Amino acid sequence: MRALIAYLSYSGNTKEVAELVEGKLMEEGVSVEVHRIGIDAPIDPEHYDYLFIGTFTWEMGSTPEEIKDFVLEIGYKPSNIAVFGSGDTQFGGDDMFCRAVDKLVTFYRSKWSGLKVEQSPRGSQEEKVKSWVEGVLHHAKSIA
Repeated sequence: MRALIAYLSYSGNTKEVAELVEGKLMEEGVSVEVHRIGIDAPIDPEHYDYLFIGTFTWEMGSTPEEIKDFVLEIGYKPSNIAVFGSGDTQFGGDDMFCRAVDKLVTFYRSKWSGLKVEQSPRGSQEEKVKSWVEGVLHHAKSIA
């Protein structure tokens, strides 16, 4: 099994989530490549069994422009996309919390609910990330 983790991070919070996702995938025996959206060369998502997209939520619930560019770069709607993100309820409250995650999950019609992490994934949220990855892998195995 091969997975790509493509993420965008300004503050480092989404990067931390991506690193936890990567660690859990590797622990489960999945071969992982990491792609920093807006920095690394374009990728071909067809080479991966799983495509994890990580984002933060911009302004009042918006998806960052670099993520929108990445969506265009992919050029189609793969069925193997799982979405995670970091956010902050301090800016916009619960209604806007990780709204970009919701938008991408809906756009891709993801089989999995999006993972939403409040700021940094430290502490109890680390287990939340690991459980979410396990859920993605378990669901994929149960439908294979």
